[in-house]
Amino acid sequence: MVLTVDVGNTRIKAAVFEGSTVLENFIFERNELEKKITEILKKYQSCSDLVVASVGNVEKQAFLTFENQLNVHFFTHEDIFPFHNKYATPKTLGIDRMILAAGATLQFPKQNRLVIDAGTCITYDFIDENDNYLGGAISPGLRLRYESLHNFTARLPLLALEAPDSYIGNSTAQAIHSGVVNGFVYEIDGFIDEYRVNFSNFIIILTGGDAEFLAKRLKNTIFANSNFLLESLNQTFQYKIDND
Repeated sequence: MVLTVDVGNTRIKAAVFEGSTVLENFIFERNELEKKITEILKKYQSCSDLVVASVGNVEKQAFLTFENQLNVHFFTHEDIFPFHNKYATPKTLGIDRMILAAGATLQFPKQNRLVIDAGTCITYDFIDENDNYLGGAISPGLRLRYESLHNFTARLPLLALEAPDSYIGNSTAQAIHSGVVNGFVYEIDGFIDEYRVNFSNFIIILTGGDAEFLAKRLKNTIFANSNFLLESLNQTFQYKIDND
């Protein structure tokens, strides 16, 4: 069994895999890390490997405390990945984006793939049918958009995510919801349309914490999987073992 851990900017997600099968998923706060992993390993005592991808501010030592129980692995830029990295600044490419690109490459071979990860930030990562990672885009996620309207204006309130009643907001609150949510959806659809114009044999993978909220609002056909990063982490780890 393998325990995969994704340390994001906001929360930590984890999953236990037996082969390619997910046995259980977990979501918890960063200050709960050691407690929650201890509980998971107590429940799944057959776990032999702990595999970590981190963009959040969590020290490696927090994971290394479990070295006496299982093998601990951290993905870095020096690891083997199943795509050719054509990014102009490859060392600055986030490990989470590399793991998503690897999962898309392994799960959807010989296709053009666009991975959209809707979390604290929304990232777009494109891997062509020849397994070349070409790059993508980064922009603020839904939560950041709500917070920026509140933090950088004098009077706009801080609102929680809510589906707008209409694209015409008839109150300040509804105008904010329309601007944030509809603007977000139009952005994603716009990017997808641009890729479709230039590439055929195309698949779009939507993941991240806001994936389910967004999936039914997008006009484009997508493959939505909120756990795609954890599944990709497991797949990339298996790929690494097979190719070491």
